[in-house]
Amino acid sequence: MSMQGTDGGMTRRAMLQRSLAGAAGLALLGRRDALAQTAPKPARAKAVIQIWMWGGPSHLDTFDPKPEAGHDFCGPLNKPIATNVDGIRIGELLPLLAQQADKYSIIRSMTHGVNAHETASYIVQTGRMPGRLVYPSAGAVVSLFKGCDHGYRGLVPPYVVLCESQGRFSEAGFLGQRYKPFATGGDPNQKRFVVEGIVAEGISDERQQSRRELLHTLDSLGKAMPGNPDFAKLDQCEAKAYDMMFGDARKLFDLAGETDAMRDRYGRNTFGQSCLMARRLVEAGVPYITINYKGWDTHKQHFEIMRRKLPEMDKGMSSLLSDLTERGLLDSTIVWWGGEFGRTPRVQWNAPWNGGRSHFGACFGALLAGGGFKGGRVVGASDATGEEVAERPVYPRDLLGSMYELLGIDPEGPMPNAGGLDVKVMPASEDGAKSGGRLTEIM
Repeated sequence: MSMQGTDGGMTRRAMLQRSLAGAAGLALLGRRDALAQTAPKPARAKAVIQIWMWGGPSHLDTFDPKPEAGHDFCGPLNKPIATNVDGIRIGELLPLLAQQADKYSIIRSMTHGVNAHETASYIVQTGRMPGRLVYPSAGAVVSLFKGCDHGYRGLVPPYVVLCESQGRFSEAGFLGQRYKPFATGGDPNQKRFVVEGIVAEGISDERQQSRRELLHTLDSLGKAMPGNPDFAKLDQCEAKAYDMMFGDARKLFDLAGETDAMRDRYGRNTFGQSCLMARRLVEAGVPYITINYKGWDTHKQHFEIMRRKLPEMDKGMSSLLSDLTERGLLDSTIVWWGGEFGRTPRVQWNAPWNGGRSHFGACFGALLAGGGFKGGRVVGASDATGEEVAERPVYPRDLLGSMYELLGIDPEGPMPNAGGLDVKVMPASEDGAKSGGRLTEIM
């Protein structure tokens, strides 16, 4: 229900270069025709920024507050605040996001019922229950349909993770290594963002160039066989690698190109600068960016952690939404916030937790903005204590299918793959997959 105004042997650098080299892999396997035959609907969105709340955020402390439930559910965070949309309240530690509620929709009835990190992460990122096949995550699916085989010629691979892989599941699934994300490593909040394969930690640019010159000096075989086609290919790979390290790709990840005011606006911390970096990647045409935002598995000291992390999230995420809007990018960029599940609504006051929240997959929240999703709406509802879905259940399959549709990817269409598997982008109801229906209320 939708309510408006209601409550291996290969180095990482070599892998990166192989991804940048273009659309060779599927063509060699004879799969390009299968890709071309998939007729997507007209796309309204061009990119996704996924804010992955690693560990699972509490819905009661963020976008589904329950002050009337009492201390055993709210703890000290019992004063939700009004937003700029009449009737919608959110957590008291999110005042900046409260002023931008017209830009996003809140889903208060996400559910899958699983409380294990690995399984829940797989379900939320693929829309499927675990089975015989390991299916690809949303980022890999978007890379398949919007990446190199469909004209993407960006400076970096089409699926980027800032800054560390989620580590809970195989992101590429049966699609294989070609569709794994490029995890940058490093920290964009540091003076030098050490991006793996582009910036070498502890090695100056001058030393890197000297190494290249030394390599050329020692290349006696190459000098003895000028014009050799195999050596020419190696030279091309080397040239591309150094172009990445010292060319436009290097500039893309160099946040020194932003003003101090802009960097301060996002917050001088890893999450804030990751949000800024995500905006730069969208501007560069990257179709899928995941910000892997760790620190939400709050079994202990939950409220102490919330008082530190929620203001950080509030600043970085609100700046991302406003910055995308000001640059005319929000209409074509989906921002998806959420984790693998939520946290127990009832606070665990007893030892050893002493005020913690555990895993909770029965009812949790998500947020969607931009790319064709309407703002200022609430989808579904939890019960009075946030423990059960009260109306309009939304399953991961529903959310992902809605995103794919806005991206111009047919959720019911075939998913081309090198193994020749007869599989669809999203599971069908006859396969036993639960669904509450696409998010048509906000599309």
